[in-house]
Amino acid sequence: MASDNPIIALGEWHPAGSSRSVPSRLAEAGERLTVHDDAGAELSNGKLSAVEISPRVGAVPRRITFPDGSLFETSDNAAIDRFLTRKGRGREGIIHRMERFHPRLIAFVAAAILLGTLIYRLALPALVEVAVAVTPPVVPRIMSSSTLEALDRTVLGDSELDEARRGRILEGFRAIAAFSGRGKEDFTLNFRKGGAIGPNAFALPDGTLILTDELVELAGNDTEMIVGVLAHEIGHVELKHSLRQIYRAAGVAALIMLIAGDIGSGAEDVLVQGGGLLSLSYSRSAEAAADRHSVELMSKAGRDPTAIARFFQLIEMKLEDHSETSLFSTHPGTPERRKAILDLAAELRAQP
Repeated sequence: MASDNPIIALGEWHPAGSSRSVPSRLAEAGERLTVHDDAGAELSNGKLSAVEISPRVGAVPRRITFPDGSLFETSDNAAIDRFLTRKGRGREGIIHRMERFHPRLIAFVAAAILLGTLIYRLALPALVEVAVAVTPPVVPRIMSSSTLEALDRTVLGDSELDEARRGRILEGFRAIAAFSGRGKEDFTLNFRKGGAIGPNAFALPDGTLILTDELVELAGNDTEMIVGVLAHEIGHVELKHSLRQIYRAAGVAALIMLIAGDIGSGAEDVLVQGGGLLSLSYSRSAEAAADRHSVELMSKAGRDPTAIARFFQLIEMKLEDHSETSLFSTHPGTPERRKAILDLAAELRAQP
């Protein structure tokens, strides 16, 4: 009877090729292992040398596979370890030893961080450039539509500018857009109340530009300055900075989910929508290139090429941004950008 054999552990027995489980107990009978149900009926047996016992991996249930293909599973890992020790087979599996050896876990974490850094620094920029090169025109339109929808839902509000002010800005915007490489038909200007974004103007990949009421109020009656800022944003579109930033933000979100695994739909939404907001900021070189584009485009349109320099002067005065560029800065300092714009405008004027 089963009661004559020392019980090793309690668990579940699964017949070969079946998902059915039977509450059972594993017992030792000399050099054999047997499995009995609660009534004492034998379900399976086999010599210890012919039975496969899975190695210890943390708290993962152990599996004992018998020659007939049936399986006994138990969560009592300690009992299985004691039995194997008595039989001279008590050495832990390498995975369980590594799991218990915390310094190795630290090494694995460090390796994961290093790999993620290399992907971010080397692979991601290359993949972004490939993605930009092969992107069909419909994709930027879809991206821009979804980003603007998310911003309207979470941050932006309806513009409160009067029609006359809007009309003057739109007239200047259309005048410079006509001299852009894509033509004025490819650009659309939208007016919004900035809310948390405040005084700002930004561009989406398909040529959709957003100008906030707060920036217009900050500029006062200097419509030309606002047009210079919009010329800067047109530069971001023509140089595909917005598209690159969206792909980069999506790549970062994918990298985080790859490393962290299933982080939940809520966290994924935060990453994706947050990526849309991050795509509105640019690198130091991208901002400098857009500044140059503003000067050149305003000059082509016969308007004041130094207009955007007045915008940076205004930021220095009203927002007290006197920051200079440092080794740790990702954007040119405001005084530095203003000087570069004035120097370029002077060069263009000096050309025959």
